[in-house]
Amino acid sequence: MPPGASAAYAEERMKRLILFAPGAGAPSSHSWMQTWKRRLSNIGEVEMFDYDYMREGRKRPDRLPQLIAAHRHALDRARERHRPERTILVGKSMGGRIGCHLSLEARVDGLVCLGYPLCAMGDHTKLRDEVLRALTTPILFVQGTRDPLCPLDLLERVRAEIKASNFLHVVESGDHSLRVPKRKLQATGKTQEDVDQRIFEAIAELFSGLTGTQIS
Repeated sequence: MPPGASAAYAEERMKRLILFAPGAGAPSSHSWMQTWKRRLSNIGEVEMFDYDYMREGRKRPDRLPQLIAAHRHALDRARERHRPERTILVGKSMGGRIGCHLSLEARVDGLVCLGYPLCAMGDHTKLRDEVLRALTTPILFVQGTRDPLCPLDLLERVRAEIKASNFLHVVESGDHSLRVPKRKLQATGKTQEDVDQRIFEAIAELFSGLTGTQIS
């Protein structure tokens, strides 16, 4: 790396804000979230938050308007703190879905859904697809082939009708948390770290396309 390049990269990184939202069942302090926070920190400044019901110790998620309001409040605070040039909303499961809703109200540069919960309660007749069809913000879906909440054939039908630029990174044999069974990993000679690195590279590629800068 040329002299000064690392400093320039660090400066560029600080211009990027990633607001990372949790899923419905586990808070931002969960090990899965913290591990991904460390990875995403290589791309930009990562801010995390918890929805009201989580902070108050309730198990049942709030209604959609309240979830969106909490997400927006977290976005406003993060932007006030960092004054970023670019903002991407990343979310696990429900956090990604609420980020999609928020993008219809607040301008952001991109969306990343780590396991989008397309089928409510796993019911293939109850699709959470209306918000996806309304998107105008580029979006990356990261989906496991064993995820019962988002069968890939159903997602592909929806993607064909999304007007915004949309991309899909498939995790072969991955579940809703993008984890691959050990026996599958052993059969391919890969580790979960290898799988996660490919996911990270897909996210970095989205950032590179949005910002016009190479991210490694």
